[in-house]
Amino acid sequence: MNKLIFVSGICLLFTAGVLSAGNPAGKPFDPKGKKVVVYMTAQSTDLRLAQSTTVSFVQFGQPLETQPTVFVDPSKTFQTFVGIGGAITDASAETFAKLSKDKQKEILQKYYNPESGIGYTLARTTIHSCDFSSGSYTYVDENDGALKSFSIKHDKEFRIPLIKQAIAEAGGNLTLFASPWSPPAWMKDNNTMLKGGKLLPAYYQSWADYFVKFVKAYEAEGIPVWGLTVQNEPMATQSWESCIYTGVEERDFIKNFLGPTLKKAGMSDKKLIAWDHNRDLIYQRASTVLDDPEAAKYIWGIGYHWYESWTGGGNLYENVKRVAETYPDKNLIFTEGCAESFDMAKIDDWKWGEKYGFSMINDFNSGTCAWTDWNILLDEKGGPNHVGNFCFAPVHADTKTGQIYYLSSYYYIGHFSKFIRPGAKRIISSASRGQLLTTAFLNPAGKIVIIVMNQSNDNVPYRLWIEGQAAEVTSLSHSIQTLVVE
Repeated sequence: MNKLIFVSGICLLFTAGVLSAGNPAGKPFDPKGKKVVVYMTAQSTDLRLAQSTTVSFVQFGQPLETQPTVFVDPSKTFQTFVGIGGAITDASAETFAKLSKDKQKEILQKYYNPESGIGYTLARTTIHSCDFSSGSYTYVDENDGALKSFSIKHDKEFRIPLIKQAIAEAGGNLTLFASPWSPPAWMKDNNTMLKGGKLLPAYYQSWADYFVKFVKAYEAEGIPVWGLTVQNEPMATQSWESCIYTGVEERDFIKNFLGPTLKKAGMSDKKLIAWDHNRDLIYQRASTVLDDPEAAKYIWGIGYHWYESWTGGGNLYENVKRVAETYPDKNLIFTEGCAESFDMAKIDDWKWGEKYGFSMINDFNSGTCAWTDWNILLDEKGGPNHVGNFCFAPVHADTKTGQIYYLSSYYYIGHFSKFIRPGAKRIISSASRGQLLTTAFLNPAGKIVIIVMNQSNDNVPYRLWIEGQAAEVTSLSHSIQTLVVE
């Protein structure tokens, strides 16, 4: 079932209607007699994705203003959930390779096993090098515009073996998309993979062909490629691999080169993702590429990152929602986020988890159908990284001692990824208290999954309310809960 969902790539945004999963007759959901299993992660406790309690629904009727309540309406359905996961970069793979077999097995299970782990179903990787590689490299020789020298030999040492193991641990279903950080230096006007620059028009076709070569090479290794982003962060001139596209330039590259080249190669099923940058300019970029029908016909959706919130831009979730409202036939995918400026002394900070939970709840409520963390694993320095741009990951490994660190972000992500399954539909979840952030999904098997997050310093008793029935729950201070109605 999951595979069919991924192949179709359909993710309808804001399409309210009668339930199809778990409610074939279209009748209102009846919570009477059902149980609510509550899983919790909370600061200053030992609770980490732990089943904390099971409660039952009782008749309740109209809540009062003095009674904190989370209202869930399963009769209103929205976007179809694709998956949650993280990026398998060179840095992740190189760190992974330095660990013992037992530690490697532990990390694979913790991330990808749906039973003993948090059940990742989505992955991102890079097309040749990025900042989280030990050095810059490409798949072709200098000035080989015909791409006759194309080879992914570099990736076969660390990255491809890790991706294959992740796919196996995920039960064979891992939706993978790939992103380039820069074309080869000789294809660009600044003659370097670093520090921005632009793709030279003379190499538009060669670069489009490069995408096809990448997909064919990875699929020859037994790694299906579900999607491609056009360019990582196309408006950022970085000290590492980067390349600039204006909205018009990205539109025209898709319309005239990349889209037709993928189609000609029989790859029209690959999900082409535009933008792949922050929420700040997302509407301008989306409107530029999607208002042109000849470009839009090749585009599956719009990808975005969260870094505007770290650089003074605020949390611009309304911008994401504007895209969903304006282009309901396209999809939204969060393609990258991480906590920057790594410091081992801050590895236990609770704020990392709350940053993830806050973003995921708001992104899903804004219409996003897939959510991708950055590096799945980094070392004790927050790398390796060839330009010193060290960052946090949900899991760090000390490559000298073998110790594995699971940050609060790992558990917060798990409250979504372990319980919301591909094919789920987002449904209404609304809290009567500002301390409680919430989103909810109806899984294909019919179970309702509600996320409730509390960033405040107070414990908040509340009622989970569905169709006049309510179950009593308490949200601990600085906690996140997953409530499964079954």
